[in-house]
Amino acid sequence: MHEKTIIKIKNLKRHYKTGEIIVKALNGVSFEIKKGEFIAIMGASGSGKTTMLRILGLIDKPTKGEYIINNLNVVDLPEEERTYYRLTQLGYVFQDYALIKEMSAAENVYILSLMEGKTKEESISIAKEALEKVGLGDMLDRVPDQLSGGEKQRVAVARAIAKKPKILFGDEPCANLDTKTSEQVLEVLRELNQKYGQTIVMVTHEPWHTKYVSRVIELKDGLIVSDKRRGNLTKS
Repeated sequence: MHEKTIIKIKNLKRHYKTGEIIVKALNGVSFEIKKGEFIAIMGASGSGKTTMLRILGLIDKPTKGEYIINNLNVVDLPEEERTYYRLTQLGYVFQDYALIKEMSAAENVYILSLMEGKTKEESISIAKEALEKVGLGDMLDRVPDQLSGGEKQRVAVARAIAKKPKILFGDEPCANLDTKTSEQVLEVLRELNQKYGQTIVMVTHEPWHTKYVSRVIELKDGLIVSDKRRGNLTKS
């Protein structure tokens, strides 16, 4: 387990110009991610963690450096190919659930499969499988207003994993949830990682979230100041 390198980052930099000031959000970051890791990226506000996630998720481009996914240099891809790769190979869970309130949980998940050209029957089957993985197999027909905050976020997770992404990215997925609900969502992510081998990279600012992950990368002023693996994870 954890043998195949899925991501390679080398000397990654992201600089912004604000007026006459150059902001070095990332200033030469290098690391690798193995298939099946569950990683938390941490750091204070302004440390570069959100910038890092945006680049890893192909939402933003680095100013300089290498970013390779499965031996593919994604930095040099034409924009159209980057977009296609992002939509088909990567999954995202954000702070806000971004669910369509008039649609059921199943519909919120399978609409993406329909947009990809799959049949409705196949799309529904994919949605059911994803919702069962996050513990919502009995809530397929509920609309968002009939779901708790944690359940809404689990629908968002199901939507992200329905296409079986190589990597699942979480941008502070528990930021709008209370502690108990956060624990439920993090348990779901840990199960996806341990039971199904899903590679997960999550930005968080809560130290207690790290007990759910296998590795913690800490950023400060655009640089990695700590990179620690955690062993023998057990359920809390």
